[in-house]
Amino acid sequence: MTENFTVYVVDDDPGVLKAMCRLLRARGYQANPYASPRLFLEEHDAALPGCAILDVSMPGLAGLELQRELAATVGSHRPLVFVTGKGDIPTSVRAMKAGAIDFLTKPVNDVHLFDAISRAQEKDAQSRKAHSELESIRWKVATLTPREREVFALVVAGRMNKQIAGDLGTAEKTIKIHRSRVMEKLGTRTLADLVRMAEKL
Repeated sequence: MTENFTVYVVDDDPGVLKAMCRLLRARGYQANPYASPRLFLEEHDAALPGCAILDVSMPGLAGLELQRELAATVGSHRPLVFVTGKGDIPTSVRAMKAGAIDFLTKPVNDVHLFDAISRAQEKDAQSRKAHSELESIRWKVATLTPREREVFALVVAGRMNKQIAGDLGTAEKTIKIHRSRVMEKLGTRTLADLVRMAEKL
C-alpha cells in the first residue's frame, strides 16, 4: 500500500529533490518535496503515515539536528532515511543510534532506497499501532476513580487484597469490589493482563 504512505523528501539540492520525487511517484508513493528543513518542520503532519528522506548536510539545520527536533515533537514517530554525498561513518553511526532506518550515499541505489522505505513503512505501522493502543489504555485509566487508581497501582505492584486493605485503611471486601471494578473498566480478566497494561503505560 503506497498510496496512503507519504514520503517527505528534504534536500537543499533542487536537482536531487526533483529526481527523488519523480522516482518515488513512479513507484506509486505520495512524495512531498522540501528544499528547507524548517519548511518541512512547519508543514509536515505527524498524524499522517509516512517517512522522511533527509539530506545530512543542509544549511540552517543539518539532518541530525532535524532528527533531534523531530524526536522532540510530541506524537512524532516519523521513520527517517538519511542520504549523504559523502560516506561519513561517525555521522551514520549517530543517525542509526538515534533510530534512523538507513543511511544511504548519493547517488542513491534504487533497490537500497525502496528497501529502506519498505522497512520505514513497517516501523511506521508498528509505532502507530503501539501509540493507538497506549491512547486506548490511557482513556480507560482516565475512567477510574482516584481510589480505583490507588487499588490498580497496588495490585500491579504485587500487593494482596488484604495488604491493600491495610495500606488504604479499609475492609478487604471493599478492596475486592474496587479491584473487580478496575478489571471491568480496563477490560481485563487476569492479573497478568493488568500488569501488561501497567507496563505499557
